[in-house]
Amino acid sequence: MTAPTLAALSAGLKARQYSSVELTRAALARVERSQPQLNALVTVTAESALAAAAAADQRIAAGTAGPLTGVPMIHKDIFCTAGVRTTCGSRMLSNFVSPYDAHIVTLLADAGMVMVGKANMDEFAMGSSNETSYFGPVSNPWDTARVPGGSSGGSAAAVAARLAPLATASDTGGSIRQPAALCGVTGIKPTYGRVSRYGMIAFASSLDQAGVITVSAEDAAMTLQAMAGFDRRDSTSIDAPVPDYVAELQQPLAGLRIGILKEFFGEGLSAAIEGPVREALATWQRLGATVREVSLPSLPLSVPTYYVVAPAEASSNLARFDGVRFGHRCDKPRDLMDLYKRSRAEGFGAEVKRRIMTGTYVLSAGYYDAYYLKAQRVRSLISDDFRRAFTEVDLLLGPTTPTTAFGLGDKTSDPITMYLNDIYTIGANMAGLPAMSLPCGFADGLPVGVQLIGPHFAEGRLLAAAHAYQRETDWHLRAPPAFGADFAGEA
Repeated sequence: MTAPTLAALSAGLKARQYSSVELTRAALARVERSQPQLNALVTVTAESALAAAAAADQRIAAGTAGPLTGVPMIHKDIFCTAGVRTTCGSRMLSNFVSPYDAHIVTLLADAGMVMVGKANMDEFAMGSSNETSYFGPVSNPWDTARVPGGSSGGSAAAVAARLAPLATASDTGGSIRQPAALCGVTGIKPTYGRVSRYGMIAFASSLDQAGVITVSAEDAAMTLQAMAGFDRRDSTSIDAPVPDYVAELQQPLAGLRIGILKEFFGEGLSAAIEGPVREALATWQRLGATVREVSLPSLPLSVPTYYVVAPAEASSNLARFDGVRFGHRCDKPRDLMDLYKRSRAEGFGAEVKRRIMTGTYVLSAGYYDAYYLKAQRVRSLISDDFRRAFTEVDLLLGPTTPTTAFGLGDKTSDPITMYLNDIYTIGANMAGLPAMSLPCGFADGLPVGVQLIGPHFAEGRLLAAAHAYQRETDWHLRAPPAFGADFAGEA
């Protein structure tokens, strides 16, 4: 019952090798045992999970099950779940129980998946290490003294430790791909608008995108098939047909044109990272892909551009948390202004306050043109660079992160150094492009990730390239030794 992938678990359920209830009990046992070491979950939903698993077993017995039916999974705690606390990793929402489900929560529940809990995360998705959570930092399963990445660190750590074969996640500047790389799992950020953001608590609305972290590209294709599609409740949702991502996994690589991102292989990239990424590129070449170097001259400006645009949007989005309607409220406020000030001061952590203040500043009179409008112009230049590149190549390739996972506490006192950890991932968000990270090796015993970026709506092409690579390698199947098959005493 510890098959490593969603596809394998799905096949086992279909063959009646085990029941969904048995799988769910095993997942819950692993979650319980892992919490002291990883702190990967904020909330565990054991009772409702077992009820959902029993219902899934009935669907399987009746012959009405789909490929996801009965498989345990975890939702990042940024997605609203009816009747279950949704905290966004913040004291501000530590007592918030949503009255409705996020769109993707509904879709995956309708597909028969079994939610066993909500994953820990950086507060309001602001962070690159999962150390800003009100509920404490998450640890990396490969080395619990190191970070798992962020903001979807709980999701990545949970999948890496095989607590569940998949976890939902969100990506504003790399928050799916960066933790996926640091934890040795597969993560995909779809095209902006391909997956509904309804019910996903907003950080920066023009950048946020829901996605998934899994063990393999095949698992990601199976999940994205259920998650993607138009949602009239999300004004940014794209009304376009959803391809058969699972069928598209079989696309041949012969003739695939891969562009090596010149700007990603310069100063700042660890040699220990570059080696495995270059070896992964050689594997794609052996499989029939052609390779050429591509330059995106505006891409190095993505980090400063992001840290103007994202805080500006965060300042606006987080204004709704005022202690009046829902969320944290201070005790015995003297008047309305005291209520606002103390509720927000007590409810938000240091990183969230820092970004709200930055965003408010760049939107203020006298600075809006100098900072925010200029950042939006640079964002257009970055998008134009990507458009030109995709007239020459089909996919772009580079490292996902400049280094392997760093130690807990190593960068918390230096926000700028922390921000630079997303240097290779932010560009895809600025342009709204699909991108994914997959494991390609190890450096000093820690996972290394390679990143693929495609043109808009090229998720199928990305997944096919990743799947072809994973059929030739087994990096994605390697689990942290401390969280192996007998971790919770399963048979």
